[in-house]
Amino acid sequence: MFAVYAARIDRDQPLSGLELGERPAPEARPGWSTVNVKAASLNHHDLWSLRGVGLPEDRLPMILGCDAAGVDEDGNEVVLHSVIGQSGHGVGPKEPRSILTERYQGTFAEQVAVPTWNVLPKPKELSFEEAACLPTAWLTAYRMLFTNAGVRPGDSVLVQGAGGGVATAAIVLGKAAGLRVFATSRDEAKRKRAVELGAVEAVESGARLPQRVDAVIETVGAATWSHSVKSLKPGGTLVISGATSGDRPSHAELTRIFFLELKIVGSTMGTKDELEDLLSFCAATGVRPVIDEVLPMDRAREGFERMESGEQFGKIVLTN
Repeated sequence: MFAVYAARIDRDQPLSGLELGERPAPEARPGWSTVNVKAASLNHHDLWSLRGVGLPEDRLPMILGCDAAGVDEDGNEVVLHSVIGQSGHGVGPKEPRSILTERYQGTFAEQVAVPTWNVLPKPKELSFEEAACLPTAWLTAYRMLFTNAGVRPGDSVLVQGAGGGVATAAIVLGKAAGLRVFATSRDEAKRKRAVELGAVEAVESGARLPQRVDAVIETVGAATWSHSVKSLKPGGTLVISGATSGDRPSHAELTRIFFLELKIVGSTMGTKDELEDLLSFCAATGVRPVIDEVLPMDRAREGFERMESGEQFGKIVLTN
C-alpha cells in the first residue's frame, strides 16, 4: 500500500528522512481493527519523529501520522484515538502508554491497524477531514483548557503562538466555551486570523496584555515562557504541552512562580473519554477545526514543508 514514512533519522534536517512509497499493509491480529484511512492530519509530533524523538532507529521504517478518520472493516465511519496502551486493550496491561508511530505504524497510509478499543464512531455532522484533525492537536487543547487549566465560562486565557494546531484549537474551543481569549503571534496576519476566530485581542509575542489572565496555554516553550509566567494572575495556571522553540528558557521566573503561588501543569494528549466529549461538543455546537490546507497523500512532502516553515494557520490534512 502507499504510505508516507520515516526511513532515516536526521536531527538537523528531518525532512531528508521522509519517504513516500510502498509499505506492507497491516496484518490482522486479535483485538485490533484495520481502518481504511480517508483523511489524516499532520502534527509537529511527525517532525519530532523524523528527528528521532520518541522514535529510535531500530524501529524504522515507520509510517508516520497519529490522527485519522476512515472506515472500519464493517463499513462504519470512525475516528481513531491515538494513545496506544492507555487501557491495556489490545496490547496487554504492562505495556507503557505511547502515541501512535512511537511503537506502531501510523495513519499516513491507505490503511492503519489499531486496538479496537481505540476506534470511536465518527459523528455524521463532521467530515472525514474535520474529524481527522481532532485526536491529537484538538484533544490536547481540550484537555489543557477544561481538565488541566480548569477554566470556567467568563475566565480569561492567553494562547501563545496563534497559528499552530493546538493554539488554534484552544482559541476556537475557548471562545465556544465562553472564555475571554487573548493570543500572541509574531505574524500580523496570524494575529488578525486569531481575532476572527474569537480572540478578544491578539498581540505581538512578548507584548503586554490588557489584563492578567487566569490561565495560559503554552506550546511554544523557551521563547514565550517568561511572558507566559508574567501574564498570569496570582494563583493562575500555566499549562504546557509542547516546546517547539526549545525546552530551556533563559529565565525560569521561579521567584514569581512561588511568590504568586502559580501552578505549572504538564499536559499530554487526552483520554478516550475526553475525545468522545470533544467529538460530541463539535457535533452539537457547530464548532469545526480550522483547516489550513487539504492535500492528497502523495503530496505529503508539501504539507511537511509548510508545517516545518511555520507558515500554516490551523491543520494540514492528507487524504486518500
